[in-house]
Amino acid sequence: MVNKIYQRGDTNVTQQTVELHVDPSDETIRLGPLEVRFLLTGEDSTGSVAVFELFIPSGQRLMAPAHSHDHYEETIYGIAGVSTWTVDGKPIGVGPGQALCIPRGAVHRFDNNGNQDVKALCVITPAAIGPRYFRESAEVINAAAGGPPDRAKMGEIMRRHGLTPAPPPGPA
Repeated sequence: MVNKIYQRGDTNVTQQTVELHVDPSDETIRLGPLEVRFLLTGEDSTGSVAVFELFIPSGQRLMAPAHSHDHYEETIYGIAGVSTWTVDGKPIGVGPGQALCIPRGAVHRFDNNGNQDVKALCVITPAAIGPRYFRESAEVINAAAGGPPDRAKMGEIMRRHGLTPAPPPGPA
């Protein structure tokens, strides 16, 4: 950010200009076999939006618990493959060119049940979470070495970042 000072009449006025560039938050975070690549964070958008790509290899499931969030919507736009988003118990397939808006308070999770890798664009409005949440989650998920992550640690991270973990599923 650059501050320019110029005079208007008898007063000095400071004008802030932002240096613009493509993908200002270009960062890839690996959570086990999944990847999250941030394109924009709240810092880039004055808190209005966070945007990231989500890569889910074929046959992979979300390792973190299903969750909800009360402070933002999450919109998923399919780029490649078909991901299955379970929202309030209802499975919804999102393929290329399709969008799904997950409302505040809806319990959700995602999986790639197909034989193609999935790439999706995720938009968080307003930008209530960012790379820090995914970095912290990655530590716990990657420490599990392919097994289930420590649910208590994941729950603590989720709650600290404004997500509410869903209770574990009951016996089938």
